[in-house]
Amino acid sequence: MNYFSSDFKLGILGGGQLGKMLLFDTRKFDIQTYVLDPSDEAPSRMACNQFFKGDLMDFETVYNFGKKVDVLTFEIELVNLEALEKLESEGLKVYPSPKTLRKIQNKGTQKDFYTQNNIPTAPYKRFPDLKSLVVALLDAKVKMPFVWKCTEFGYDGNGVKIIREMADLDNLATVECIAEEMIPFKNELAVIVCRNPSGEIKTYPVVEMEFHPEANQVEYVICPARIDEKVAEKARAIALNVSKNFNHVGLLAVEMFQTQDDEVIVNEVAPRPHNSGHYSIEASYTSQFENHLRAILDLPLGKTDSKVAGIMVNLVGEEGFSGNVVYQNIEKILGWNGVTPHIYGKKETRPFRKMGHVTIVNENMAEARKIAEDVKNTIRVISK
Repeated sequence: MNYFSSDFKLGILGGGQLGKMLLFDTRKFDIQTYVLDPSDEAPSRMACNQFFKGDLMDFETVYNFGKKVDVLTFEIELVNLEALEKLESEGLKVYPSPKTLRKIQNKGTQKDFYTQNNIPTAPYKRFPDLKSLVVALLDAKVKMPFVWKCTEFGYDGNGVKIIREMADLDNLATVECIAEEMIPFKNELAVIVCRNPSGEIKTYPVVEMEFHPEANQVEYVICPARIDEKVAEKARAIALNVSKNFNHVGLLAVEMFQTQDDEVIVNEVAPRPHNSGHYSIEASYTSQFENHLRAILDLPLGKTDSKVAGIMVNLVGEEGFSGNVVYQNIEKILGWNGVTPHIYGKKETRPFRKMGHVTIVNENMAEARKIAEDVKNTIRVISK
């Protein structure tokens, strides 16, 4: 199929920052793109060929959108699965497949999948609602501390909470959830795997993630991870095994824990471009977004090695500020070598909302980490 400067149409479900960054590469290759998103102010609106406003969870909306395009992908997991399944049954290429997404969309189902396929993961129990979890706690069938996760609709730290005492259960959503054993770990790691329908598969280097202690959001992504090579090899091997079992097409971001005794266990996955791969735009030979595009179009995958050490700093809305966004001191960091800001195009900021990121590249990892800290301490995402 001729994808370039042609009548071919790529559909993207979701018009957030991931879609916006993917569209940079569709524009580079002159690939026609349609985007569906519920917001009039979706970041992707400015960069696609045609924008459609609609509910991603509505069957008719997603189905009718899919009928307009030749290949369909998504930048968010919260989409109507039944519509994707019907479109695929009618011959539309949907990547990743709804079969893959069905195993991932619900975190309880995802955890069950790991245990069924002997993939190392933290012990857990599933509960239909919060009341059932409280009963299990009172019966000593669940021990504190543990990690509470809602099985659906969680994002960016929402839907996850560490439970150390009964009071921590106050104000939690009364939805299906899992109670996951807390694992003492040295590092939180991630590996992005890309795979095309022909079976070509590549992994990006292992990255290390540093999290904000309150928001449970990634603050820094460091590539390569500052870990022993044997641990890195183990992480990449586990990520490849996870990819093989999910049989995905496109990108699969595999988030993992490195335990105190250097075992590696899987936390969760995302079948799309991921925050842990944003550094690749500047630091890698082929960015995660370009490789996602190559994969879903069954084109040869690009080189995933890094050209230079890269660190990503997330830019999130500062506490105490809501409203029209202002990126305070951004002009200062623009004067620093190896520093590249990416602004997502969200007009309104609120506490901990992801508004952009900054990549720092440097041949010296220690220097890159120092500059990343300086960036974090300089730029402020506030409101007017």
